[in-house]
Amino acid sequence: MVKRLILILGDQLNDQVAALREADKDSDVVVMAEVSDEASYVRHHPKKIAFLFAAMRKFATHLRTAGWTVHYTELDDTENSGSLTGELLRRAEQTGAHSVVVTEPGEWRLIRAFDDLPLPVTQLTDDRFISSRAEFATWADGRKQLRMEYFYRDMRRKTGLLMEGDQPERGKWNFDHDNRKAAPDDVTHDGPPQFEPDDITQTVLDLVTSRFDNHFGDLHPFWFATDRDQALQALNQFITDALPLFGDYQDAMLNENRFLYHAVIGQYLNAGLLLPLEVCQAAEDAYKDGHAPINAVEGFIRQIIGWREYMRGIYFLEGPDYPQRNQLDHQRALPDLYWGAETKMHCLSKAVEQTQAEAYAHHIQRLMVTGNFALIAGLNPQEVADWYLAVYADAYEWVEAPNVIGMSQFADGGIVGSKPYVSSGNYIDKMSNYCKSCHYKVKTKIGDGACPFNLLYWSFLNRHRALFEKNPRMAQMYRTWDRMANDKRETLLSEADDFLTKMSAGERV
Repeated sequence: MVKRLILILGDQLNDQVAALREADKDSDVVVMAEVSDEASYVRHHPKKIAFLFAAMRKFATHLRTAGWTVHYTELDDTENSGSLTGELLRRAEQTGAHSVVVTEPGEWRLIRAFDDLPLPVTQLTDDRFISSRAEFATWADGRKQLRMEYFYRDMRRKTGLLMEGDQPERGKWNFDHDNRKAAPDDVTHDGPPQFEPDDITQTVLDLVTSRFDNHFGDLHPFWFATDRDQALQALNQFITDALPLFGDYQDAMLNENRFLYHAVIGQYLNAGLLLPLEVCQAAEDAYKDGHAPINAVEGFIRQIIGWREYMRGIYFLEGPDYPQRNQLDHQRALPDLYWGAETKMHCLSKAVEQTQAEAYAHHIQRLMVTGNFALIAGLNPQEVADWYLAVYADAYEWVEAPNVIGMSQFADGGIVGSKPYVSSGNYIDKMSNYCKSCHYKVKTKIGDGACPFNLLYWSFLNRHRALFEKNPRMAQMYRTWDRMANDKRETLLSEADDFLTKMSAGERV
């Protein structure tokens, strides 16, 4: 008789996941399901759907080979109920199981759905993460400001990564000042490895083509890794070929190169094909072997045990209402240019074009191009967050919401960031070659050809002056604004309003 159902979610594809460690091969049944609810609660990029379905099918095969009984529901199964809770109830009736064990999901939406299931459900701590929800809450308790840097230092101490006893390697916690070089003239890395679809993946691609061809994003060419062995190959190639220069150019952007020296393993890490500690240890080994410099390795490790863990901690600490926060009361609708409509802003066009093609953009493209524009244009943060959740292969709400609602859009009122991440066109010009190909002139502040980022930057600061003028990190910006002639300020604000009016009316801007 079946004892329990062991539910494995599409982002839990690892033998070490807590629910599998808790399970008994002799009496428990593993349940996995491709369901329309999960594929369409936002209109996910076709590449993301195909990646997860292919990886899930391969992991189910792996589990069967290892001796597990697996009940797997494919999307086009005529008996598919369309939801994870529906599939659990259906499998319970089929097998006689009376309870469910699942590793805790990364979204409040699913946690609450399983809490409401008319079967006993045990949700186990997801210990793939270095910091548990309880540990993060303890760290945060009593702190006036939840700054990632101090959390990151505790994670370094806990893991021992890049540590010399109780001190950081080379006496410094952070080498970020070495990681801000402008785009190089030439990129010597060929980008992430591209895997030819096998029979399982091709079958999934055919399914996604037939069911999700109206979703934003290009399904082909499809080159993602879809199993652990391939994901490890992608990690190893990054460590060997790209990590040495990752730090130098991690903030750079180029017309001619979508990946530069980035790892592009976020989707594998977040789906469970890779584990955070093994990824960090591989980078640390490269440093110890003299293969990669400290600034590259520390910066890479900080993104994983620092920022990634911190984002998850904030998401669960702040609770289910966090994704709905809108501290700045931004209400402008997301314009069609985010869905590929033509725009004369070259940086935005390139970022969206890359996103559509690859279901990927690196952190500066997300933060300082699409995110910065959304913030200074006053776009509704929930629409912005839904867009990020839909279009990127590595996006899950636990990581996406605090990055967008908190860091990118300042909609949480400063929990994540001490100031909004806003800039004029100068930053994009410094870190990329985008501006050289743009219709607008980045050096032009007002008048014909003025860069919209320049206009909207000052409009944003003026609009939210009462909130930000006493912020010590923004005081200089307001002093500069106050020194401008009145007629220049009025022209800036008028031209910004004209731009936003045209954009909202669907005109090409």
